[in-house]
Amino acid sequence: MKRTKWFDRQFPRIHDNGLMPGLIERLEGTPARLLNKLRIAPEFVSQSGSGHPWSLKKEIGHLIDLEPLWYERLNEIRRGEKELLAADLTNRKTFETAHDASSFENLVEDFSVERSKLVSLFRGLTEEEMENISVHPRLKTNMRAIDLAWFVAEHDDHHLAQMQLLMEEAGLS
Repeated sequence: MKRTKWFDRQFPRIHDNGLMPGLIERLEGTPARLLNKLRIAPEFVSQSGSGHPWSLKKEIGHLIDLEPLWYERLNEIRRGEKELLAADLTNRKTFETAHDASSFENLVEDFSVERSKLVSLFRGLTEEEMENISVHPRLKTNMRAIDLAWFVAEHDDHHLAQMQLLMEEAGLS
């Protein structure tokens, strides 16, 4: 099945802030979805597949690595800043961090702790903060908190799908 590359994705604005509770549930559920996916992956399956730069553990580590970016971007939107913090498009931190040396359990726990901070911040938004707009630095599009929530949820799903591909290549699904 053909997959669209992350940097080729388009993210149209979401106009209905009433969708936020569902998006928050989706974001909060990512650690449980990770655990469910990994229940059939033996700990030794940590290498990347053919043509894939990251292992299952690096994929989880990448999600951990980006949590501070999401948190900062949401705070920037809350403050009404003009442009959001740019991401490191080389993913240097993920490549340099020894995520493969950690257990699946520790990685998911670390991600869960970090994600709970983001979910709490989303849940605490005021109606006024939900209307603030900032520009996404790469996409050059306006983003409100709802747009960021969807962007992060889609990013989670992108990496969960990549993990599924790695697992299929290892004969685990």
